[in-house]
Amino acid sequence: MAVEYSPYDEQLNVDPYPLYARLRETSPVHHNEDLDIWALSRHADVDAALRDAAGFSSANGPLLDSAVWGPDAHKVMSFNAMDPPEHTRMRALVSKVFTPARRISGLEPRIREIVRGHLEPALERGSFDFITDVAAAVPMDVISELIGVPDEDRAEARRLINLAFHRPPGARDLTPENAQAMGALAEYYIRWVDERRRTPAADLLTTVAHASVDGAPLTEQQIVALLGLLVTAGYETGLRLLGNAWYWAWRHPQQRARAFDGQITEWVEETLRYDTPVQYLVRTLTEDRTLHGVRVPRGARVLLLIAAANHDEEVFADAERFDLGRDTHRAISFGGGPHFCLGAPLARLESRIVLEEVVARISDYEIDADQAVRVYTTNIRGFASLPTTIKPR
Repeated sequence: MAVEYSPYDEQLNVDPYPLYARLRETSPVHHNEDLDIWALSRHADVDAALRDAAGFSSANGPLLDSAVWGPDAHKVMSFNAMDPPEHTRMRALVSKVFTPARRISGLEPRIREIVRGHLEPALERGSFDFITDVAAAVPMDVISELIGVPDEDRAEARRLINLAFHRPPGARDLTPENAQAMGALAEYYIRWVDERRRTPAADLLTTVAHASVDGAPLTEQQIVALLGLLVTAGYETGLRLLGNAWYWAWRHPQQRARAFDGQITEWVEETLRYDTPVQYLVRTLTEDRTLHGVRVPRGARVLLLIAAANHDEEVFADAERFDLGRDTHRAISFGGGPHFCLGAPLARLESRIVLEEVVARISDYEIDADQAVRVYTTNIRGFASLPTTIKPR
């Protein structure tokens, strides 16, 4: 029976990995004729494509949604929907905030304060929702501090982000609720930047408010796209990574014991490989290519299945096993090439701190799996709710 793949298949939200294995084995260059999309699933192919910005262009954006895919994608996705040199110039405006190792590591004391502020009230109750009470709250507060989002706006910004990107199963495009939330977020971004033009501060909003590209100040549209990318990416990646780590350690008691015995970094890295928050990225082929004997035409929309690549047995032996002892250095969970995720160091740091702080205070935990709720998007995998009961130390 021929393998069939569609990113809109609701079963993928339950467990995509058996299908990914069939794609790697029997259809590594897969064409969905109805959607006219192509999918690469083997590690070598996905890794090479991520590094080949000239051949696999980001100019139409990294998402399939018709509302944000195409030559105007940069108006919504900022530098995530650009190729060099435009990508390089726009990314440089904010990269100094996210990439220097010394700056990121210097955030650790403040992140621990934020984590404890959310964690301790939750632990005192004994039962709480790990997603809403911890995993969603911490990344939002951290990215908000870096950017300069006012305290009083953070809860509403988090609510709007959730409304903007999560949709009913089977929905292929933005819903009216998604669009309305995005519009409301844009109004916040402009208000925040206008405030920083009047009252500068040591934050990214001030940088954006006074930034210019090729001698011209950023337009309102560029500001909205840039801040939208940074806020949502900084929030979503950390949130889904934390939720997936919490869930899979609970499902694998032996690995949970290793995590609780000090292998926190390994817990984060194996989660990134085993259940990657970002399942795929879209690229546009700039020339005809023949891959594994299959001709893929110029202009093709190509899905780079990062999550499938991270389960490739050619790279990760016994890949379907959640194993904190494995070598994960070849995992491509944060992409690769010029579009390697700007927030990767921050996501890793805040996830490590959250898990360290939890483990220091509890001896074990249980998740109410019957009440756990997954989010639904075509390319983000994670949880919206993980009801948890803990055993204090």
